[in-house]
Amino acid sequence: MKLNFKNRIALYYTVATAIITALAFLIVFLSVKKTVFSNLDKELSYQAQKHSKEIIIENDSIHFMNKAEWAEREHREVQVNPVFIQLINNQGQLMDKSPNLKEQQLSFLEAVESNDHFSTFLVDRAIRQAQIPIEKNGRKQGYIITAISMESSTMVIKNLQNTLLISFPIVLFGLYLISSSLAGRSITPLQAIIDSTNTITKNNLNERVPLPPNKDEIFELSSAINELLQRIENAIQRERQFTSDASHELRTPLSTLRGTLEVLIRKPRTQSEYEEKVQYGLSEIDRMSNIVEQLLLLARFDSKGEIEENHLIPLVSLVDEVLSRNGNTISQKNLKVNFEVKAETETLVPQYYASLILENIIINAIKYSLEGKTLSVEISEEEKYTLCKISDQGIGIKQEDLSSLFNPFFRSDALEHKQITGAGLGLSIAKKAVDAIGAQITVESKINKGTTFTIAFLRKP
Repeated sequence: MKLNFKNRIALYYTVATAIITALAFLIVFLSVKKTVFSNLDKELSYQAQKHSKEIIIENDSIHFMNKAEWAEREHREVQVNPVFIQLINNQGQLMDKSPNLKEQQLSFLEAVESNDHFSTFLVDRAIRQAQIPIEKNGRKQGYIITAISMESSTMVIKNLQNTLLISFPIVLFGLYLISSSLAGRSITPLQAIIDSTNTITKNNLNERVPLPPNKDEIFELSSAINELLQRIENAIQRERQFTSDASHELRTPLSTLRGTLEVLIRKPRTQSEYEEKVQYGLSEIDRMSNIVEQLLLLARFDSKGEIEENHLIPLVSLVDEVLSRNGNTISQKNLKVNFEVKAETETLVPQYYASLILENIIINAIKYSLEGKTLSVEISEEEKYTLCKISDQGIGIKQEDLSSLFNPFFRSDALEHKQITGAGLGLSIAKKAVDAIGAQITVESKINKGTTFTIAFLRKP
């Protein structure tokens, strides 16, 4: 049988309480039983000590003194819980007994240790009995046996046992009903959360779960769900924006290519005109291919899979390789390169990821640098990181655009710099690669002064 959450809480609470209650009832029962028997044993010991002073030992005979007065006293008084007393010698033979025993006789058990108390029967009557040795001049002469009826004590213990056994299921049933009611009230906020989340779809992701007034676990759960909804909403918005931007970026070269081809077929052209238009079309195809490759690369990063084998390479060598690879572009803009290494130890970095980072950052620095200016690369050490700073003396970036710089397709003031080509994916790829290897990237920039990117590579111990 499957129970709902409310009934499961009530059941678990009831089972736990049942175990505790059963232990408590057992402790009460055993404590009462022990107290009852302890009182009986004290009474038996007291009676044995009391009547041991009334014993006369003559040769091999042991008997009570003033037994006639004892019998007369018992005859006059009504004894509610009479004490039976009996004297025996070392061989277990009866020497004397209290008048209330009449024709009956207490049993002597040799296996029982001296001064021990035990339960037995007198005819069909349950009694508590004790055997205490009688000594004279350091020699044991026999035993004084005392006994008292256990019927009233047994009845008390039996009634207590029945009361506990009957009250136990009643208490548990009442406890289950109360627990179920309290559990129902406790999970009311959860039902509100369920109702709220059931109404939230992809079309109204801006709605949130109402927060309860008390800052408890339910409050934390509601806050966590709201944060999750916020992350989902942001992710969907980024996906929609990414899809829109990607469609736009791919549609532009396709439209340009289509327009160029349509112009070519309207009328006959000269050889040079055909070549010019074909070259222009090929450049648009190259641009579109570059965008597709970058999109695929971003998608592979988002898949969280391992992209390439993590081969390590010295950071200095990798920077030098990237600068050499872009030497022609640097020469075309007449840039001066200032490459300075201040690190005392050689730092190894993952070749694939670090190459993506440095390639995109350095290409951006070259692209946005002003002609004849200086491109600086500095490698230094700071605590557990190796820092690679790439600075240009270019157009700079607005402060309000820095937070969006690593978003796909984002380009700061793209319309004001139409001569600078690009799709706005390079820094997104660099940021993904930085995150993949546990590095850090920061950027500082001033308009018309230049931009500095700092990549902090974590040094391996």
